Amino acid sequence: MALTALHRSKSPERDPRSTAPPRAIPPRTTPPDALPPSSPDDLPTELAQLCTKLRCRPVLIRRHGRATADTPRRWFLVDSRPGQESIRTGELPTDEHLLSVLTGADPGTPSTDPIYLICTHGRHDACCAVRGRPAAAALTAAYPDRTWECSHIGGDRFAANLVFLPHSLFYGHVPAEQAVPLAQAYDQRLINPTYYRGSGALPPPVQAAQHFARQTGHSSSLDALRPIAVREESPDHWSITLATGADDPTPAAPETPSASDSAQPSDAPAPDAAISTQRRDPPLTNASSSAAGTSKPPDRPQASSTVTVNARSEMVTVDGQMTCAARPPGRFRRFRLVSVVDD
Repeated sequence: MALTALHRSKSPERDPRSTAPPRAIPPRTTPPDALPPSSPDDLPTELAQLCTKLRCRPVLIRRHGRATADTPRRWFLVDSRPGQESIRTGELPTDEHLLSVLTGADPGTPSTDPIYLICTHGRHDACCAVRGRPAAAALTAAYPDRTWECSHIGGDRFAANLVFLPHSLFYGHVPAEQAVPLAQAYDQRLINPTYYRGSGALPPPVQAAQHFARQTGHSSSLDALRPIAVREESPDHWSITLATGADDPTPAAPETPSASDSAQPSDAPAPDAAISTQRRDPPLTNASSSAAGTSKPPDRPQASSTVTVNARSEMVTVDGQMTCAARPPGRFRRFRLVSVVDD
């Protein structure tokens, strides 16, 4: 299928909402040459095991354009856990030095500048390169020190994909002319719902709940709609309570999430979000309704301190080609709104 046909498709698999992959604290390196097809999966065994233990996602990054072979390499360690967002950086003499980074032997230095990532991993999926590089060029022109091209981050069907760190905000289907406005909104601690996939610091059911709450007029502030509790009322039926303002009390400490907290059909671990996760066996009888519409009403004054969103999830099979490299059939998870109740 042609790239333009994939890009213009309005079918359900093109909907980017609630699709940010939940993986926290990604270390990042900068190779000067082309990104290999499987990077960064081919890590030394010890390093790969440590990344899994710490729930890290390693990603390769590089500057837009050509880099010389003698360009010094650096690492970035990003903590995206809500309330603990931070970036640390340092020089990377060898790949094995990442062990010192992850164990804390090399703490690096704190960085106050955000990081803007654009997936351009064409050897993994051509869509990412064709659509990602124009967005990378636009962001580089405006923010040369903050912008990096990166290896595969998930969601090839949403190219061009942007990630804003340290908050791990994922955007998809981003036209090149919208890349800079999205970065400007992030600098103002605002979320643009038009292209927003969700926060990689939160599990997909919470991403969906935040989206549905914003559809009903709740704030698009980065600091609003923090999760207080996540309950799986029955299989694939979620009840999520969100704090509507930025000054609400700190959420409860997390309990052990259920195995179905991750909405991705991958082995991504549960994120380190400060939320209480519970599962209830008795099913609810509320009828499911479609989450129709993409426009967002104007923000309204917050009369209550919390909002509870009920949503159902389902796996959808698509016979068509979902990305440039994928082969049909494809599967993805979709959330549908049941109710939004201001508490």
